[in-house]
Amino acid sequence: MPDKVTIATVAERAGVSRQTVSNVLNAPHIVREETRRRVQDAITALGYRTNQAARQMRTGRSRLIAVRIEPTRDGINGSVLDRFLHGLTETGEAAGYRTMLYTATDAEREIAVYDDLLGSYDLDGFVLTGTDHGDPRTTWLAERGVPFVTFGRPWDDLDAHCWVDVDGAAGTTQATSHLLASGHRRIGWIGWPAGSGVGDDRRAGWHHTLHAAGIDPTGLGRETADGIGEGERCARELLSTATPPTALVCASDSLALGALQAVRATEPAVPVIGFDDTPVAAAIGLTSVSQPLGDAAARCVDLLTAVLDGPRHTPDPVLLQPTLVRRRTA
Repeated sequence: MPDKVTIATVAERAGVSRQTVSNVLNAPHIVREETRRRVQDAITALGYRTNQAARQMRTGRSRLIAVRIEPTRDGINGSVLDRFLHGLTETGEAAGYRTMLYTATDAEREIAVYDDLLGSYDLDGFVLTGTDHGDPRTTWLAERGVPFVTFGRPWDDLDAHCWVDVDGAAGTTQATSHLLASGHRRIGWIGWPAGSGVGDDRRAGWHHTLHAAGIDPTGLGRETADGIGEGERCARELLSTATPPTALVCASDSLALGALQAVRATEPAVPVIGFDDTPVAAAIGLTSVSQPLGDAAARCVDLLTAVLDGPRHTPDPVLLQPTLVRRRTA
C-alpha cells in the first residue's frame, strides 16, 4: 500500500475520477450505487479514512480552509472569483485540504461569520479576497492568531501579512502601451472612484504610461461604480467632449462592455480594452487583461500551508503578472 493515500490513490484503485471519490465522501446520494460501492471498497482496502484521521492527530490540523463566495453582481465580473474558487478548491484538494465556502455581504457580516465558523468547526485557516484600505477582517483575524492569507494586497502596509495579488498597474500599462503603439495619443480611462486599492492600482498603470509618453491625461478619465450602464454613460461623456479620446481603457469588462455600446457607431472606430478577461469578453471578441487566477489560487494554498507550518519564517508575498489578450476590439 502507498505511504500516502490520497483521493487520487483511491480514484485510481476504483477506476473513477477524483471528483467522483469526493462526491462519495461528501454527497454520496448523487453517485450511482454501483460506483459508490466500488469507491467505498477502495477506501476500505486502502485505509483512506484511517490515514486522514491519523494525519490530523499527528499534525493537529483539520485540513479544512474557508473562503467567501463573492456576490454575483452583474454576472460578468463575478465570474472572475468563481474561477479563483475553482482553482483554490482543486489545488487545496491536491494538497490534502477541503474548502468550505461561506457568504457575507460586507466586512462586518464576514467577521461575524468568522466568529461563528471558528466556534462551530475546527478550521485551519482562511483565504480572504477583495482586500481594501483599512480592512477590518485582517485585523480581526490577526488579533486572534487565526492563520490566513489574502488574494489581494494589504494596501496600507505591504508587510502586514502574507498575500498573493495580480499587478493591476502592469495590466493597464500593457493595454495603454498597446494603444500607443497603434498610434493613439488620446487614450481615455473609465474606472472606479478613487480610494479603492484595486481600482487605484489599475488607474495608475494608464496614468503613468501616458505621462511617460509625454501625454497629459487631464480630462481623459472618468470615475464611476462598476456596471455596463455606467460604462456606457462615461464613454458617451468622453466622446462628447471637444477633443474626445480615440481609444478607451477600462477597469473591468463590465465597464468595457458598456463602452462598446457607446462607441458602436463612431467613425473611425474607437478601440476598447477591458480588464479580467471574463468569458463574456472572449465570446464577443473584447480585448482584455487576463489574470492568472489558477496560479494565484495555487500560490494562496502554498502560502497558507507555509503559515501553518509554523513561525520559522514568514513567506514572501507573491505579485503575479497579467497578460493582455488581444481580440477584435483593439
